[in-house]
Amino acid sequence: MSATRIARCCCGDCSIEVSGEPTLNGICHCSSCKRRTGSAFGWSSYFPDAQVTAKRGVFEVYAKEGDAGYNRCFCARCGTTLYWKSFGFLPDQTGIAGGCFVDDPLPTPNLSASDTSRCAWLDFPETWLRTP
Repeated sequence: MSATRIARCCCGDCSIEVSGEPTLNGICHCSSCKRRTGSAFGWSSYFPDAQVTAKRGVFEVYAKEGDAGYNRCFCARCGTTLYWKSFGFLPDQTGIAGGCFVDDPLPTPNLSASDTSRCAWLDFPETWLRTP
């Protein structure tokens, strides 16, 4: 039987439920992820769309157009970005904010994406994959 996990927003009004393990589970240092989280990086987990089993709550969408665009879905009440769909990167998968799986934690990430934009004071294990 595969694991079921639920990612929830800060106020608890919105959630997204997935089954199984993520196909990608990493930390991203690009300026978009930093701005999305207001932090030094974003924790992104990707699941095939078929593994998304439920979405609950009232979501608003922030859309960025273009080949590298996306639709980010966030709670209409508290503003937490829970999930997104990218147009060019893994279009058949749903990206979910890894930190929103508080009650059902994800495995340890193993990728540092946009690593050249990583804050100099931040370090990750040498075993992690890294992309420029």
